[in-house]
Amino acid sequence: MDAVHKHQSLYKGTTPPWKETYRRRCVDRLKNSRSRLLERYRQMGESQNLLAGTSIIVQEVMEDEWTALRSEDQRLPPLWGPEGTAEMFSVMKEHDELAVLEEIQQELMSQEMSIIEEYERNLSFEQQYISSVVEEMDETYIICPICHMRNLNINSDFISCHCGLYINTKEKNISPDVLLHLLESRVSEHTECCVHNPAFFVAPNIDCPPNLMMSCKVCDYLSIVL
Repeated sequence: MDAVHKHQSLYKGTTPPWKETYRRRCVDRLKNSRSRLLERYRQMGESQNLLAGTSIIVQEVMEDEWTALRSEDQRLPPLWGPEGTAEMFSVMKEHDELAVLEEIQQELMSQEMSIIEEYERNLSFEQQYISSVVEEMDETYIICPICHMRNLNINSDFISCHCGLYINTKEKNISPDVLLHLLESRVSEHTECCVHNPAFFVAPNIDCPPNLMMSCKVCDYLSIVL
């Protein structure tokens, strides 16, 4: 008796015992594949929108996890039989397991869309932040990343703000454009791995001038800006 027919004799009228294990593994793999998902999403191009009912990596996730699950239980049929998905679906439909697969697929597609929406919101925050700290005038004005209220005072010796921010920049050649580039780089770097808003602060040093730092309490991101 082949795997398909063996499967037909199992679990009649019951919830398949592999459901929760398979669902959990698929959810975990999708979460761990966030970077790959967003990279493919970016490669699709800004002009292309993800159509309703389609996905980017959900099918791939489900196939990989089903293969792993089947290696532990050879009684399960392959997702791709000689006749493609039709073979699998005919087996599953007879035991109401197709509905289980479709339920898991819909959950994964919903989570995939949530990841993309969070990325878009974070990207919007990044763009708004950059717009808020830069005003294209005769000179480049940068809003203080700590208080978000006043323009930074930037000269050849230091960067300061009335809120208390003070960074000694002697011999560092820190111009407004250089500082802007540093801020943009750190914000973009954080955006790649986290959807939450970062915060800036000044960290004192014993033997050298203090540093301007950027951190995130949610993902534990920490980086020196200047």
